[in-house]
Parts: sequence; C-alpha cells; structure tokens
Amino acid sequence: MRFKYIVMRALTFVIFFSIVLVVYSSLNYFVYTRGLMVFSCTPAIKKWYTVIFWTLVSSFLIGMFWERTASSVVSEFIYRIGAFWLAFMFYFLMALLVIDLIRVANYFFHFLPVFSVAGKLNLGYAVIGIVSMVVIGGYINALTTRIREIPLTIHKAVSGNPELKILMASDIHLGALIGEKQELKLVRIINEQKPDLVLLCGDLVDGDIGPVLRKNLGKHIQEIRTPLGVYAIPGNHEYIGGIQNTLPYLESIHIKVLRDEVVILSDGIQLVGRDDRDSRRMGGPGNLHELKELTKNLDQSKPIIVMNHQPFNLQEAVDVGADLHLSGHTHHGQMWPFNFITQAIFELSWGLKQKGNTIFYVSSGFGSWGPPVRIGNSPEVVVFNVKFDSAN
Repeated sequence: MRFKYIVMRALTFVIFFSIVLVVYSSLNYFVYTRGLMVFSCTPAIKKWYTVIFWTLVSSFLIGMFWERTASSVVSEFIYRIGAFWLAFMFYFLMALLVIDLIRVANYFFHFLPVFSVAGKLNLGYAVIGIVSMVVIGGYINALTTRIREIPLTIHKAVSGNPELKILMASDIHLGALIGEKQELKLVRIINEQKPDLVLLCGDLVDGDIGPVLRKNLGKHIQEIRTPLGVYAIPGNHEYIGGIQNTLPYLESIHIKVLRDEVVILSDGIQLVGRDDRDSRRMGGPGNLHELKELTKNLDQSKPIIVMNHQPFNLQEAVDVGADLHLSGHTHHGQMWPFNFITQAIFELSWGLKQKGNTIFYVSSGFGSWGPPVRIGNSPEVVVFNVKFDSAN
C-alpha cells in the first residue's frame, strides 16, 4: 500500500509538472517573441531583454522544483520571484490581447498613427509600467485582510448560550510565500474577535510541508484558545504536499483535523468535517463517505454544521438537513478575470447563499496560491454571529 501510494504521488507529480512545463513555456515564448518586436531596436536592449526575461521565467520552475526537493531560504527567494512572475506573465498576456484587438480594429478603420522605433519602445515601457502597477496593487490588496461579519439565525436549540460567534478562515496556504507574519496576523484577528469556535476550512498548508517545518509555521495557531475549540479539515493542498506528512504535523500543533468525522460540541452543535474530494486520487483513503452516511445518525433537532473544502454538489447538504455549510477553495478566482471561471464551475464561487433551510458560505480565503496577488477580490476572515432560536 505504501509503495503504491509513493508511485501514485510520483506519477501525479510527473504528469502535472509536464503539463505545467509545456503550457508555461509556450505562453512565455509567445510573450517573449512579441516583446522582441519592441525591444530589439538595439543589440544592447535586445540582450538585456532576453537575459532578464528568461531569468524571470526560469525562476518559477527552478524555485518550484527546489522547494519540493530541498526547501531553503534561497529556494524560497527564487520561488517568490517566480510566483510574482506568474502574475506579470498573465497580465502581459492580457495586455497583448488588448493590443491585438486594437490592431485588428485599426486594420479596418486606420485610426492609429504609424509608430516609429522610439514610439514602439515607449509603448513597450508603458505596458511594463501598467502591468507593474496592476501587480503591485494586487500584492498590496492580498495583504489587506477584510473581516466580514455576518448575522445568522438558525431555528434549532442548543444547550447554554443561544448566541454563538463562529470564526471561519480558509485557504491560509502556510508555506514558502505565506509565512509567520501572516500567521501572526490571523492569530491577532482571532484574538481580537474572541470567537467561541474557530473553523479552518482546508488548505491550511500550501503544499509541500518542507517550508512549514523549516519555519515552524503553525506554532502560533496552536496558541488559539476558544470555548468550543479549533477544528480543521483537509483541503486539496494538504494532499498535494502529502497528507501522510502534513497530518502528523497539524496534530503536533494541536489542531483537530476532521476527515469524514462528526464531533458533538458541548452545546449540542453537531460538526461534520469532510475529507477533501481530491483525496481519492492523491493518496487518501479512497473510500470517502457520502454526506448522508455521515449524518444519518445525527439529531435533526440540533444544529448541523458541515465543513467541506470544495463547494461542489450543494444540494446534498440541503437533502441531509444541514443548517450551515462552509467552504473555501475557489479564492473567488484570486486574479481577475479568473472569477468568471470559478463562477462557471461552482454554483457558489464566493459569499452567502441559502437553499431550502441550509445556509451556504464560500470564503475567498485568507492567503493566496501561486502569485501573492489578488485582483478583483479580497482576502477575508469571516465571523458568523449566530443566534439559535427554536421557536420557529
């Protein structure tokens, strides 16, 4: 079983890396050749353009491979440069798309002047400047966490206080790019909010556990104290990094990870933590339980809260009588216009929705994946001020 798991992980990585390499190289070559049309006006400019461009391109591949094999401060620095380059590459592609649309329009209507060599060079510098401002603005936005407070009423009884403050955070992505400073920021927010219950809805770890162990990330999260506890579920990134390494570390810092498990809290709330759906193909148990199976013995007169990292098939939560269903995973696209893709894939890409008697919330997440950049959405921590009222 262990050998089969190792082979599966290795094969998954080889396939994934091969696809990434082909797509990444092709897109960068396209950007490079288009830029060469502008920055080949003199041999010196062409030389510097080529060297800088391919250095930035290779930093992502070198950094990603190095981080997975021998995480270090140097590999983290290179990977960070490469992660930023991903954002630059994408918005350079977007800029080229806009330029090409303008060129097509000009072909029919002839409204643009003929550009000189100096004019083309200035246009190139302008594109670099605009894209740089977009990426820098997205980086600043990614560091600006919003605290979203949502009042909810659940028409079921609990023992004790009928009002409960639940803090939800998802997609923290601790690792090479999200480090101790962000972890301390999350802990500070939690301490300021003074929740009764903290729920971490997947992707606490970015991927490979190496950077987390090297920097001892999570040591501050284990200091969180709440009346009802701190619970987490795995996300797909816990499996990308290897659940057999990630899970013991999370348990060592006293985070209770629920994998298709039900916990009855002291006030009678029934908390259902689902294992991530990607576990089937990434070395997990392979026998994920259906939600109806997990909840078949629950007391329907008491509140049921479901934590499920990926917000697929919302109807099953309605069918089993869940009161609150919490997810993350989507990042709401993270960088515009990817939000249109997540909105097409998921019934709910971000925010609040009610179906039947079930309230759904999908968080845009606390951290970021890949580029530490957010454009068109914001990182968040969500605070639910829940009132339990069995009168209705």
